[in-house]
Amino acid sequence: MATTPLRVLIHGASGRMGQALLRLAAESPSHWQVVAAVTRRPPAQRVIDGVPFFAAAELSGAPDFDAAIDFSLPEGFGPVLALCAERGRALVSGTTGLEPAQRQALDAAARAIPVLWASNFSVGVAVLDELVERAARALPGWDCDIVESHHVHKKDAPSGTALTLGESAQRGGAQPRYASLRAGDIVGEHLVQFAGHGERIELVHRATSRDIFARGALQAAARLHGRAPGRYAMRDLLFDGN
Repeated sequence: MATTPLRVLIHGASGRMGQALLRLAAESPSHWQVVAAVTRRPPAQRVIDGVPFFAAAELSGAPDFDAAIDFSLPEGFGPVLALCAERGRALVSGTTGLEPAQRQALDAAARAIPVLWASNFSVGVAVLDELVERAARALPGWDCDIVESHHVHKKDAPSGTALTLGESAQRGGAQPRYASLRAGDIVGEHLVQFAGHGERIELVHRATSRDIFARGALQAAARLHGRAPGRYAMRDLLFDGN
């Protein structure tokens, strides 16, 4: 049975993630139809490879869509959130550096539309996150250490993903400690170690391509579309049985 492609608006289309989203969506036209690519500055071309481009100031004039995927800057987050709320459309966002007021706005919008904000869109990391909480709950009193490694240009430490994993460990009852390494061109590695007397468990995720994050965001948009209003996490879309 033929399926209708998901109509996607990509917000932050000129960035590294935006470019990856455009490329991956174009590779699977039966799954994704990019109806609008929104950039911070006015585009040099209005249509590129069949995709209409809009400046951020023209966001309200974008055609209808099923889900918006946002990897922009904090100042661009409010307008795309408002557009999704106004049109009753799902929002997937990985924009970092949000202020507390913006996070509150996200919570408020979740009462009307399905929204997902994540620090990492890797499906593998979502599974790791689930395993970390389960392990922490099953291993009370064990030491928990999270070691993350990234390329030399990454400034924040610990990484947002490491902190998210740490929150899951805390929900399971552990008290995580963090260590950060910056070396070469490492895309991203996260090791969560649980150590007891005479034994230890290591849970590891290694990313070798940044495409996994864009691919995960596209998959998240497809799974989020049609959901009830609410705040969702990547692991919710994998483990709720739908």
